Amino acid sequence: MKILVTGSSGHLGEGLVRTLKEQNRELISIDLVPSEFTTDVGSIVDRSFVKRCMQGVGCVIHTATLHKPHVGTHTRQSFVDTNVTGTLNLLEEAKLAGVHSFIFTSTTSAFGSALTPPDGSPAAWVTETVKTVPRNIYGVTKTAAEDLCELFHRKHRLACVILRTSRFFPEQDDRKETRQFYDDGNVNANEFLYRRVDLEDVVTAHLLAVEKAPAIGFGRYIVSATTPFTGDDLADLRDNAPVVVKRRVPGYEAEYARRGWKMFPGIDRVYVNALARHELGWRPRYDFSYVLERLIAEEDPRSPLARTVGSKGYHSETFTEGPYPTE
Repeated sequence: MKILVTGSSGHLGEGLVRTLKEQNRELISIDLVPSEFTTDVGSIVDRSFVKRCMQGVGCVIHTATLHKPHVGTHTRQSFVDTNVTGTLNLLEEAKLAGVHSFIFTSTTSAFGSALTPPDGSPAAWVTETVKTVPRNIYGVTKTAAEDLCELFHRKHRLACVILRTSRFFPEQDDRKETRQFYDDGNVNANEFLYRRVDLEDVVTAHLLAVEKAPAIGFGRYIVSATTPFTGDDLADLRDNAPVVVKRRVPGYEAEYARRGWKMFPGIDRVYVNALARHELGWRPRYDFSYVLERLIAEEDPRSPLARTVGSKGYHSETFTEGPYPTE
């Protein structure tokens, strides 16, 4: 079966292409940016280009998107063109070409304002049942694209699996205060408790979705590292995260003290991956305990795939006030 991968020059796209090539899978990979992982250079906004690339394809893995880091540098129309119209073009041509499954890479940013509970409330326990409240054009267009996937499943029986991925990019945090008070490695390690996932685990989830999509028909799944927290931790977690982390991962304090690292004082949400583990059979390997073990052993906590792909950035220019402009 030939697989079409969009966004093949990006972090996830490269990771998928590398892995699929190692498995000797037949594939076509497309992106606006030329790279050794892209077979065809072009835009998903160009339907004639999409049509040509779709010939003989059995499954689409659609990772191409404008991301949150582009919100301050691209127009809202650009987001609609790429994230909505581009997805629609792929769905339309997939239907016409007889594609049997469509895997869409979405984002936990789709939850938007639902991720920040009111002051005095416990941390949010974020499952697939939480209603999305997008807070910017990125979230709006990703949820619209999700709805298109659901529509094509309902109207045309195209098997569609949506993967709402949490953070897996290695770039600096966009918040100035976080960059000032925390080392990048410290931030990434902390986030594995509740809002980060390793690239290799994301790739594995996508390949499982390819395998399971025909039987699932339609599904949405959160793809994030397995948290050590439970619902009983949420009240304390919001205001006193170090105490909760010490309770759940007792060995972390000594290693953090050795490195001069700090736990965040509070955590406002926890992404829950139970449905993906249950229905996709996904077994993410890289979690906070794994990261801690590697740090203690003086080893790089990233997967081999994440280390190989490295950091790509999202802009060709450099900004003085952070990795990218914010709204």
